[in-house]
Amino acid sequence: MTLMYCGLELDRAADRRGDRAWLESVRTTARVLPLWRDKCLVGATRGEPDFEVFLGMDGDTAVFAADLSTMELAETGAGEAVDVRRLFGTISAEEAAVLAYARGILHWNRNQRFCGACGGATESREGGHLRVCRECSKLLFPRIEPAVIMLVESSVERKVLLGRGPKGGFCTLAGFVEIGESLEDAVRREAFEEAGVVVGEVRYQASQAWPFPAGLMVGFRATAVTDEFTVDGAELAEAKWFTPDELRAHQPVFSKNGDSIEGYLVREWLATA
Repeated sequence: MTLMYCGLELDRAADRRGDRAWLESVRTTARVLPLWRDKCLVGATRGEPDFEVFLGMDGDTAVFAADLSTMELAETGAGEAVDVRRLFGTISAEEAAVLAYARGILHWNRNQRFCGACGGATESREGGHLRVCRECSKLLFPRIEPAVIMLVESSVERKVLLGRGPKGGFCTLAGFVEIGESLEDAVRREAFEEAGVVVGEVRYQASQAWPFPAGLMVGFRATAVTDEFTVDGAELAEAKWFTPDELRAHQPVFSKNGDSIEGYLVREWLATA
């Protein structure tokens, strides 16, 4: 199955982004996706966008994303501004991939207007996929923030460990990858930090683009060395081992997040339970 926000079918045409004349020529017949403060605008729009970004080619048609964030919503002429995640279940995975891509790259451009090295203003290049400082010429490229999400399995019997924060229900363990560690190292560290559980074997399952604003979720199954765990109340309020039947009966919070890789990891595990 294709996870939401993945499987982009656009041709990113990265080799053409630096050709301004070409971008201008395809812009005349392009399809433009308007966004406002990280939300999709529904209905007719008007007004001059703050900037546009080239997303890619859909056959012979160029696709651009336009940012209208500095306008008031009423000024855009749109009937509604909708978060991409709210559209889950009403649009296809491919449509969601395009909208999430647009949201992520616009967000990056909007938040990189000034250079982190000298403070100078930056300008857009490569169709919005590169920014260059006007003062020191530093190059700024879009960056992602990888995070691991793991389903921790018992080595003793068929069950998985889920945790619950101060608010909300039970869910899989997860956390950001830190500088200087591998994905597998991050799985082991986060499992121990969050639930005090020692993990041995780590097995990759799938990954998911998560541009909210710049994430990449990397999913794993991990085997606990023992069933012992410790919750200190800082990372988690509670942790618990769930058997397959308990997992199905309790319907934890992940069942509400159908667009997330979290639900995929749990469903795949239950399918083989």
